[in-house]
Amino acid sequence: MLLTHPLALLSLLLVVHASSPLVSPSVRHEFRRNLPSGWTPVRRAPSTSVLPLRIGLVQPNLDQIETLLLDVSHPESPNYGQHWSPEKVASTFRPSKHSVDTVRQWLYSEGIAVSRVKLNGNGGWIEANVTVHEAESLLMTEYHVYEHADTGTRHIACGQGYHLPEHISKHVDLVTPTIHFDIKLKREPIGSEKRDHGAKPGVGKSIGQPGSGVVIPKTTGFIKHILDELSQCDQFITPNCLRALYNFIYVPLAANKNSYGIVEYTPQAYVPEDLDLFFTNFSKSQVGQRPDLVGIDGGFVQSSQIGFGFNGESNLDLQFGMALVGKKQKITLYQVGDDVEGASFNNFLDALDASFCTFEGGNDISQDGIYPDPFGGYQGPEDCGKVKKPANVISTSYGYNEADLTPAYTARQCAEYAKLGLMGVTVLYSSGDFGVAGNGNLCLNPDGSQTGDGKLFNPSFPGGCPFITSVGATQLNPGANVTDPEVACEQVIFSGGGFSNYFPIPDYQKEAVDSYLTNSPPPYPKDIWNSTGASRAFPDISANGANYVIAVNGEFSLVFGTSASSPVVGAILTAVNDARLAIGKTPIGFINPTVSPIRYIPFSAPPETFATDIFRWLPRCVQ
Repeated sequence: MLLTHPLALLSLLLVVHASSPLVSPSVRHEFRRNLPSGWTPVRRAPSTSVLPLRIGLVQPNLDQIETLLLDVSHPESPNYGQHWSPEKVASTFRPSKHSVDTVRQWLYSEGIAVSRVKLNGNGGWIEANVTVHEAESLLMTEYHVYEHADTGTRHIACGQGYHLPEHISKHVDLVTPTIHFDIKLKREPIGSEKRDHGAKPGVGKSIGQPGSGVVIPKTTGFIKHILDELSQCDQFITPNCLRALYNFIYVPLAANKNSYGIVEYTPQAYVPEDLDLFFTNFSKSQVGQRPDLVGIDGGFVQSSQIGFGFNGESNLDLQFGMALVGKKQKITLYQVGDDVEGASFNNFLDALDASFCTFEGGNDISQDGIYPDPFGGYQGPEDCGKVKKPANVISTSYGYNEADLTPAYTARQCAEYAKLGLMGVTVLYSSGDFGVAGNGNLCLNPDGSQTGDGKLFNPSFPGGCPFITSVGATQLNPGANVTDPEVACEQVIFSGGGFSNYFPIPDYQKEAVDSYLTNSPPPYPKDIWNSTGASRAFPDISANGANYVIAVNGEFSLVFGTSASSPVVGAILTAVNDARLAIGKTPIGFINPTVSPIRYIPFSAPPETFATDIFRWLPRCVQ
C-alpha cells in the first residue's frame, strides 16, 4: 500500500484545483482559537447527516458605511437628519449578481445539483442542504458532535475553522453551520417557578432564558416599605427620582408622530397586574395601560413561567419606560421568539429588515431561532420584514460577551445597526454589569477562552459595536442627595465598559478617547486590555442603574443593572424626538457623534435647542 504524506496530498490537491478555471487554492476563511466554555467534542459527525448549509454573501459598500452614517448623523454635516428610506438602504448594500453567480457556479462544480441550490429572498444568501461528507469536502474541514458539560446539549460544528477557494472567499462573509456555537443555554433560575413548561430537552437558544449568560437585572430581594420621597433616592429610585436627577419633566406634543420600542426575548415577559401595581403607586393615570405588542417569530407575553428570572427584566423595562414617557406616548413592545426555541438579536433584526433576514440573520441554526420551529413551537414562517417602520428609539437590555461570537458574525450584525441609524433609528444597548469582565464575571485568557480566573478584560457585544449607543450605569452614593453628582455604579453591579477587541475606533470618538488615554490613562498593565487607542471604547453614555423599585409578582423588589439604565435613556430620547417632531424636525437617529464629546447648555434653553444638544442632563461615566 502506498502511503502519502498529508502535506504532499494537500499540495497535490492545490495543483489540481489550480488547474481548474472554476477553483482556486483554498484559504482559511473563518476560525476560532478555542471552543466556547463548556463544549467538548465527543465524536465525529456521521457523514450522512444533513446540514442546512447557508452561505452569506458579501455586501457592497460596507467599507463606506461609517462615512455614510456620519453624513446623516453628525450635527455639523449639511445632511444631518436627512435619513434614508428602507429601499435606499436595501439597494445600496444588496450583494452583486457577480457574487451570486460565482458562488453558485462553485457549488455546481463541486457536485451540488442545481436543484439543491437556492437563492433566498432579496439575494443575500445561498442555501443548500448537504451531507456532512459534502460539507467537509466543500469547506476542507471536519465536523464533530460537541457536548456541553453543564446541560448535555449536543451540537454539530467544525471546531476551529473552515476553508474556501480563494476566489470564492472574496464573495462570502461567513458560512453556517460551521464554527458558531449555541452559547445560550437553559438553566433554572433561583426563586422562579415553571408551570406547564413546553421546552424540549437540549433546546435553549433564547437569550431571554434566565441564566443564559446575557445581561439581566440583579435584585437584592423584596422590599416592604417604600416612600416615594426625593430625600430617599439614594435608597429607592422611582420615576420621580429620575425626573429630579435629570431635570426631566416633559409633556409630549407630537406623540402621534413619535414611537419608542422596547425589545424582550421570550420567555422574558411582563405581568399586567404588576404594571398596574407599579402605576398605582407611581403613575396613577396609567393604570390599565399596556404596551402595543408586536410579536415576532411567535413572540407572545407568556404566563406559564413566573418569578424574577422570567418577569424581572420585562417588568423593569416597561414600568419605568412607560412611566417616564407618560400616558400620551405609546410604547411598542417587540416580543421576540416562541416559548420553545426562543430567539436571538438576529431574529429581531430580520423583522426590521427583510434583506438582513435573507442573508443569514435568523438562519444560523447554532445561534438563532429557526422558524417554523422544528421543536414544535411557532409553526409560522420567519417574520422577515414584518416591522415596516421601526420605532424611532429602540432599547434592548440584553447583551453577550464579545468573545462568545465570531468576528464575522458580530461584524454583520453591527453593520445592520448602522443601516438602522441611516434610517433614523436610535439603537440602545446595555453595556454590561460586571465592569471590565464579561457576563458571568468571566475574563479572557491569552488563548481567547473565558474563565472566572482569566486575567484579560472581556468586552461586551453589541456594546462594543460602534453603530449602537452603549449605555452604562451610574448611582447615587449611599447618603447622597438627589442633587449631588452621581458616580459609576459599583453597588451590587459594576457598570460595564472598556475597549472592543473586534471593532476599530470610530471617527466620532477619536478625540475623546485620545484625550482620555493621554490625560487619565487607566492604572492597569497595558497587556491585559486593548490599550492601543485604536479600538472602539464604550459605554457612550450612562444613567442611573441602582436601587430601582419595580413590581414583580405582586411585590416590590430593588433592582440594579445597566438593563435599568437603557430604557430610561430611551424614554428621555423619546422626549427629545417629540420636541423635534413638534417643530417639524426629523428624529435624532444615531446620536453618538452628537454626544461624544458631550456639549452642555443651560437648562433654561428652549425645546428646539435641547433637542439638538441632547445629553446635557445625563451624567457620563468615565473610568
